Amino acid sequence: MKLKLVRNRIVIAAALMSCVVSVVQAGEGGGSSYNGGVENFLVGAAPPPGFYVLSYGNVYRADTLKDGRGNDVPLPEFKVSANALATRFVWSTPTSVAGGNVVWHAIVPLVDLKVQVPGLSQKKTGIGDITFGPGLAFHHSPKLHSVVALDLVAPTGGYNRNDLTNIGRNYWSVQPLYTVSYIDPTGFNGDFKLTGNFNQRNKDTDYKSGSELYLDYSAGWGLGNGWVLGVGGYAMRQLSNDTQAGVSLPDSKGEAFAIGPSVKYDNGKGWFITAKLQREMSVKNRPQGHALWIKTIIPF
Repeated sequence: MKLKLVRNRIVIAAALMSCVVSVVQAGEGGGSSYNGGVENFLVGAAPPPGFYVLSYGNVYRADTLKDGRGNDVPLPEFKVSANALATRFVWSTPTSVAGGNVVWHAIVPLVDLKVQVPGLSQKKTGIGDITFGPGLAFHHSPKLHSVVALDLVAPTGGYNRNDLTNIGRNYWSVQPLYTVSYIDPTGFNGDFKLTGNFNQRNKDTDYKSGSELYLDYSAGWGLGNGWVLGVGGYAMRQLSNDTQAGVSLPDSKGEAFAIGPSVKYDNGKGWFITAKLQREMSVKNRPQGHALWIKTIIPF
C-alpha cells in the first residue's frame, strides 16, 4: 500500500516552453510540464529580427520528499537524479503587431532521468515533451524590454503508466506568460517571468493535474565589463487540486520557493551565457532538491 502511494506521487517527468525541461514539480506523479527556475537574466529581452538557437543545461538532484504540510516523507532511499539539455529555436520576425514584433519559438529537451524509491529504481533517457508557441516582443527603451506569449506543451515524450519514471507527461498543457527585463551594464538588472500552467487530462490515467502559477526571477548588478552578479530562482503555487476521474483530490496542491547565486556574461556582440545554482525550500507535496542551470545563445 505504501509503495503504491509512493509510485503514484513521485513518478517524475521532464519537459518545457518559453524555456525548457521539467524535472520534479507538483501535480500527477509529483511532476509538472513547466520547470520552475528555468529562466534567468535577459528572459524578457527578445533578440532583434533573425534566427537564434539557445541551449539550456540542467542538473537536478533531490533526496527529500515533502508532504502537504511541508514535512519530510520518511523514505530513506528516495532519490531523483535528472540531467537535461534543451535546445530552443527562436525566430524573431520583423512583423509588427500592436507595437511589438512577432516571435516564434520551439524547445526540444533531451532528458536523462533516474528515480529511486524503497525497493525500486528506474532510469530513462530520451526526448521529452516539446514546447512551442508565438509571442510579441516589446522594446520600451534601451534598458526595458518585455514579452507576451502563449506556449503549448505537446506530449511527445515517452510515457508508460506502469513505469516508475517517465520523461513525458502524456497530456497537453497551455501556458500564457509575461516577461520583463531591465538591463543596465553598470547598474541594477532585474528580470521576471510569470507563467500560468493549465494542464489537460492524462487519458491513460484519467488524472488531471491542477493549474499552477510560476514566477521565475533574477536580480543583480552590472559591473560594467559584461558581467552581472546577483541571485535568481523561482516561486510556484498550485492553484487548484488535482482530480482523478473528475473527483477533486484533497491536499494535492504543491508549492515551492528557490533561490541561489546567479551570474551573466555578455560580450556585447550578440552572445551571452548565464549560470545559476538554486536550492528549493518551503516545499509542499513534491521533492525538494537543488539545481544548476546554464543558458547560452548562438546568433545566426
